[in-house]
Parts: sequence; structure tokens; C-alpha cells
Amino acid sequence: MELPMMCSWSNPPSTASPPREAPEVVEHFLQPGEVVFGGRQLRLRTLLGSCVALVLWHPQRLLGGMCHYMLPSRHGRNPGDLNGRYASDALALLFTFIRQAEARPEQFVVSVFGGGDMFPGARRHGGVGIGELNVNAARRLIKAHGLRCEVYHVGGRGYRNLVFDVASGCLQLNHTDSAPGQVEPPRSHGR
Repeated sequence: MELPMMCSWSNPPSTASPPREAPEVVEHFLQPGEVVFGGRQLRLRTLLGSCVALVLWHPQRLLGGMCHYMLPSRHGRNPGDLNGRYASDALALLFTFIRQAEARPEQFVVSVFGGGDMFPGARRHGGVGIGELNVNAARRLIKAHGLRCEVYHVGGRGYRNLVFDVASGCLQLNHTDSAPGQVEPPRSHGR
């Protein structure tokens, strides 16, 4: 399976052949709590601080989606009442869209972004900030559902501006603080 590419649209590759007719791109900026899924015409953007974005991409069918969740969990919800502001609910909503497209979650490449330490003075749960709690929730969910995460860019401080182009799988990331130890490269799975 192909990996999502980290790339920048400011330096597109040159080609000798004339450009192919591309479908009109529909851009959507995800607000906190939103979940969006679609086909190759979709380009998704979001701005992350302590929130986390899960990005899922199907390289063969050119389907993909993103969720932008704010909190790792919630208590006391009604069954069937999913809310994209919470990690498990946001992923469940993405899975609903994936199944509606007659695909399976394990066919998608997963990337995780965000979870910055935006409030260094505000610590809960034994000195852990909300950003780290959000990242831990993502890791637990990915493991629990048997998904493969190819790219992690989490933690640190500062905002992340993320753009995901479903047609190419290209992920563009601008981060105001890329301190050492914040990026985990794609993992090799011996394919």
C-alpha cells in the first residue's frame, strides 16, 4: 500500500507532459469537532493546537477523510449520539463514512497530527496536558481497531496548519515549533 506523501504545493514537480484535466477541487476547512470524508475532488484543511486530526486515505480508490477532535473522551452519552469533538466518536463517524463508501477501515493509511502543548501551565491527570491526552487517545484507538499509522507529527508546542489533498494523498504541514523528537517517520512494514 502506498504511503501518504508529505509535500508542499509551493514547489510542484515539473512534468514534460501537458497537465491532465483535473476535477474541480472542493476545499473544506475543518473546525474543531468536524468530520469530513470524500473522494479525489476534496482538499481538507485545519488548524491544530492541542486538538488532534486523524487523516485516513485509501490510495487505490482515492477516498479520504479527516476528523478534528478536541478531547480524548466523554462520559454519559446517549447510544447513537456521536459527537466529533471526542476521539472515539470522531473515529466512529469516519468509519461510518468509510463503510457507506463500501470500503473497510483497514484499507486506509492513517496519519496523526496535533496534540501540542498549548497550555503548559494547565495540567491534569497526573501532570499530563490535554494535547498529550488527545495523542494517547489516538494511539489507543489506532491499536484497538488494528489500523496502521504511517505518519505521526504530534506533541511539541505551537500550531499546526494541515492540508490534505485526497487525490494525491499529499499532506502539507506547517508547524510553528518543530522541536527535535516531535516527528516520527513512516514505519516500515516489510511490504
